[in-house]
Amino acid sequence: MAAERSLAVGGHAVRVLEEGDNPAAPPVVFFAGIGGLPRWVPFLDGLAQTRRVVVPSLPGFPGAPEFRHLDGLLDWIVHAVETVEALDCAPVDLVGSSVGGALAAEVAAIAGPLVNRLVLIAPFGCFDAEDPAADIWAQVPGADSIPNLVCEKPERWKEIWEVPEGEDALEWQVMHTRAMEAAARLLFPFGDTGVLARLHRVYHPTLLLRGDEDRVLPASYNERFAQALAGPVRSATIADAGHLPELDAPDALAREINAFLADQELASLAAGDAP
Repeated sequence: MAAERSLAVGGHAVRVLEEGDNPAAPPVVFFAGIGGLPRWVPFLDGLAQTRRVVVPSLPGFPGAPEFRHLDGLLDWIVHAVETVEALDCAPVDLVGSSVGGALAAEVAAIAGPLVNRLVLIAPFGCFDAEDPAADIWAQVPGADSIPNLVCEKPERWKEIWEVPEGEDALEWQVMHTRAMEAAARLLFPFGDTGVLARLHRVYHPTLLLRGDEDRVLPASYNERFAQALAGPVRSATIADAGHLPELDAPDALAREINAFLADQELASLAAGDAP
């Protein structure tokens, strides 16, 4: 069972979940995707089999309810950087999905020495009017539109958001609404943070992943990231998965990431050895 603790970042409480142990390897830090993680999920168990996995909540996501103090993109980036710093275990292998991928890329670009290797799973951060992303903000709250859009297996989304026995159902609905509002505050309306212009600073070995049934972001967006990154890049597609493969295909996603992080050919190219 994952351990839970609280961390102060910029004077605001952040929940941290962690499991696993491997003193010989950098810890894996995971920035969750759209909606955040109200609970530990099997994907994280797959990573924790060989590594220490640390999951700090992003602002507004479950475990970190405060986010309205972040007024602009720079505030969000600084908070993400300070979160990794506060974990006091850098350099880390940083994994970010969806919304978390947008911020993970910014951490690598702005505070490179904090990161060893980088994994981005269908990251937000760019927009192409000729190949537009789905309008995630137009979905009807409380309906099935969000799980149907972000997951190939929408029941996986519903499982993690099922209200535990003894918990307040209204509070869980507020938690979900708050997470969507926080993501909108960062990414609305098009999800374009301008990060592509900063990716020439990312020299870390990077793995770019997406679900083959992603209905939120086109495949071309991962290709744009791959072209802009300065370091060595590998790309892969996860079968039978939507925008959040960590929910749809946890075992396959964990295997892909574990293989990348264990590749000794990339060891000398990790951030700590960069010029």
